[in-house]
Amino acid sequence: MIAVQAKRCFDSSAHWFPALSFDFVLSNVRIGHESAVVDIAISDGRIAAIGPSLPHDGPCEDGQGLFAFGGFVESHIHLDKAMILDRCPICEGTLGEAIALTARAKAGFTEDDVHARASQVVEKAILNGTTRMRSFVEVDPRAGLRSLDALLRVARDYAWAIDIELCAFAQEGITNEPETALMLARALEKGANLVGGCPYTDPDPAAHVDAIFELARRFDVDVDFHADFDLDPENSILPKICAETIRHGYQGRVSVGHVTKLAAMTPEALRTAAGRLAEAGIAVTILPATDLFLTGRGHPRLAPRGVAPGSVLAEHGVLVSLASNNILNPFTPFGDCSLARIANLYANIAHLARDVDMEQVFSMVTANAALQLRAPHGVCVGASADIVLIDAPSASDAVRSIAPVVSGWKRGRKTFTRPRAELYRP
Repeated sequence: MIAVQAKRCFDSSAHWFPALSFDFVLSNVRIGHESAVVDIAISDGRIAAIGPSLPHDGPCEDGQGLFAFGGFVESHIHLDKAMILDRCPICEGTLGEAIALTARAKAGFTEDDVHARASQVVEKAILNGTTRMRSFVEVDPRAGLRSLDALLRVARDYAWAIDIELCAFAQEGITNEPETALMLARALEKGANLVGGCPYTDPDPAAHVDAIFELARRFDVDVDFHADFDLDPENSILPKICAETIRHGYQGRVSVGHVTKLAAMTPEALRTAAGRLAEAGIAVTILPATDLFLTGRGHPRLAPRGVAPGSVLAEHGVLVSLASNNILNPFTPFGDCSLARIANLYANIAHLARDVDMEQVFSMVTANAALQLRAPHGVCVGASADIVLIDAPSASDAVRSIAPVVSGWKRGRKTFTRPRAELYRP
């Protein structure tokens, strides 16, 4: 008889399960809040059992007491315009410059070029423990549908290791370029999974929001906006997005990224905004690396951090995730696709210290991000065997130390390994 856990999420309870034969057993790992090590048995690409010292007669790998989780979830990244610093010399380091430089560069993007750069980024993400990703892909008269075609190929090429969904995205407006709306529709017809907009680049932000929701309803897809990306607390587009979300019955299907205006609001205004977001069921993605780099440049001393207060939003019931946004381009001229690093960066910025805070931050790059993408996640009996081992005893320790990822599995198949560092003592 084998002691296993048969509930949706792991806890200390157990049931008896008679099976002795599994495809594979990952032994001696820590999961959730449990301090004791357990074994994870895998059959047919799913987790069949969890329990201490599972007897078995198949292949086994020793997890060496490492922390096992469902992998990092990248809720906001731009694969199409990654790794283009060599084409975009940065002079000012501003949002406006980044948009202008990228607009010029993407006119020359070819499908193979985007595919090659995106593939490098996806491989970095896999090796850093990411098992699921949402990437934006710009669709407009400059980019055409070339980048979309490239990223559809990338999603297929790497489906063995990572699930990638694509958001057809209007970076440079819609009302000023009506053909963009037609191209977004074509992108959704070709296989994009959701639609996104950027109201702050449009001459008519409210009409931009309306156009995105019109497309979302037409194709029955989710929505992801870039919004309020400055440090002026006035003229927020969030009330409009919240109102339209509720009007269309889209609660739980809308996300907003950046929203750095929230960092500049008074506590009272922030509570009001958080309440509206929670009521509308809108998820917020915070992008600390980009937001730190691009905002606050007009302050010669004591520059503001310019990062939305995710912990405060979470206290008011808002679903919050953290993400990379860009890798090595004018928006973010650094990055290694490590969400452990992003989590640590945010915890430092937000002045967090307690274990419970670290665990909350870890959830922002794992379970919360998956919930935002409306995707399953977690090391649970019956779940897909998407498992990553990280060199830490717990989630909080992983955030504090930017713990290195060691190995990972997707649907029960091992996808990568990064052996633990070893000292050669004299």
